[in-house]
Amino acid sequence: MPETSYAIETENLTRRFGDYAAVNQLNLQITKGSIYGFLGPNGCGKSTTIRLLTGLLAPTEGSISVLGQPLHGNEEKLKQRIGYMTQKFSLYENLTVAENLRFVSAVYGLTGRRSRQRIDELITLYELKKQQKQLAGSMSGGQKQRLALACATLHSPDLLFLDEPTSAVDPENRREFWERLFDLSDSGTTILVSTHYMDEAERCHQIGILENGIKRADGSPAELMEQLGSSIIEIEGHGLRQLKQTLTALPEVISAAQIGSRLRVLVKQSIVNPVAFLQPMTEGCQLIPARPSLEDVFVASTGGRHVG
Repeated sequence: MPETSYAIETENLTRRFGDYAAVNQLNLQITKGSIYGFLGPNGCGKSTTIRLLTGLLAPTEGSISVLGQPLHGNEEKLKQRIGYMTQKFSLYENLTVAENLRFVSAVYGLTGRRSRQRIDELITLYELKKQQKQLAGSMSGGQKQRLALACATLHSPDLLFLDEPTSAVDPENRREFWERLFDLSDSGTTILVSTHYMDEAERCHQIGILENGIKRADGSPAELMEQLGSSIIEIEGHGLRQLKQTLTALPEVISAAQIGSRLRVLVKQSIVNPVAFLQPMTEGCQLIPARPSLEDVFVASTGGRHVG
């Protein structure tokens, strides 16, 4: 098979459960060595897609290529080159940190001196020296996260899947975790991460916005913000809660959300002059055109269906 620059390629990937399409005609091209993020609300198909791409779930339709090989028929061989960190902590809580690492090492066929060296390396890298003899179940959320990442990368995979890996940790641990991901990416590991945090999605080289199993947008965060198909106006003034109700009832308005003392309004691209359009309803208020954010892209891509 010819060499490809993509770690993952899918064509019309679909998975149905009865009449429900959890993943619907998904086309992906994820560049080797990049961090690709799936951004979307709970139930949008992120976890199902990861299970399909790791071979844990068979597609109803479509094709999957992983690391230059068709996934179908090569699942066992490719598992040696893939790491997977689940959303829920899935290691043995009644084993110590060192015991969990030794167990995972054996699963991947690492033995003897090679296994000991790799485990020592990861214990140092992920700052787990003091916790080596501690039961995994008694660790903090951040410590469990570091142990899970150490186990997922113990066999030095070329491709790493992370399913909402920071949902149970504080902002400081989330930031440190992402620094470790960039170190892995810099060394050549391709990473696919699912998240519903906008700040995490902004860290990715490329993101796909999923809704109801459908990819609504795909590109780098900067590209998606630049190409946003709507206008953003921030409104300063009194009575913002009532104004929000008035504006969200209009078909020309995608969404309106209060941020501090301002109301941030997304107006459809078909409105050529959004300030003039909003002025009759906002007497006494100041209207300020604003730059788009990734949250604006998400809201516009999903039609505002996931905001209150």
